[in-house]
Amino acid sequence: MDTKKPNHFNTLRKSYPTYFAALEQLGATVQTLGPLDARTCHLIQLGAAATNHSEGAVHSHARRALEAGATREDIHHALLTLTSTIGFPAVSAALSWVDDLDLLVDG
Repeated sequence: MDTKKPNHFNTLRKSYPTYFAALEQLGATVQTLGPLDARTCHLIQLGAAATNHSEGAVHSHARRALEAGATREDIHHALLTLTSTIGFPAVSAALSWVDDLDLLVDG
């Protein structure tokens, strides 16, 4: 069980292990298809998650971007660049979601 994930996610993962294995394989495959590095891929996916107003996906891709070498400033900048596309309220919400993560605390 992944303690970083919401309980419903872990319940689904336990109930449908083959499905989640396929999702993970798809994610790994698309990240290696072209010239973009993992950090860039996760920042792009972070933007898509913000556009979809998906707090869980914003958390996930912010964590993954950090693990791939992104900084707090990279993540904030990626989200701020969306302002003219998705609007200030959506960007503000996404910024608040990433700031909720313990991983983004300075120190």
